[in-house]
Amino acid sequence: MTQGFFKGDKTNYINQITGIQVKPGTLWTNGYIQITVPGGIESKKGLLDATLDENTVAFTSKDNELVNQIKSKIEELMSQQRMGHIINQLSPADEIRKYKELLDDGVITQEEFEQKKKQLLGF
Repeated sequence: MTQGFFKGDKTNYINQITGIQVKPGTLWTNGYIQITVPGGIESKKGLLDATLDENTVAFTSKDNELVNQIKSKIEELMSQQRMGHIINQLSPADEIRKYKELLDDGVITQEEFEQKKKQLLGF
């Protein structure tokens, strides 16, 4: 929670993820799920250091099953990506270019373009 609350939202696209680690929560300690991305400096020293990593989310033991489902889904999508079943995701800038082309071709309105641009830029 501290990462999102103080630093804002961050998006890691499936094609950027190189690994995922889960430490389940227990009755005495929180667990965490940690996403590894190229150039990331993920913690390897446990929960306290992991809470400082922007790609780590801590959770309580009551959420262990949900986190395992999330991990499984991410691994499934990563596998599909490697096998070419997922079309490469575009960056927000590329998406905006795509919508600008649709605007220029008269397929969408200026209002629709501005709305999509704001969405892609997180406004």
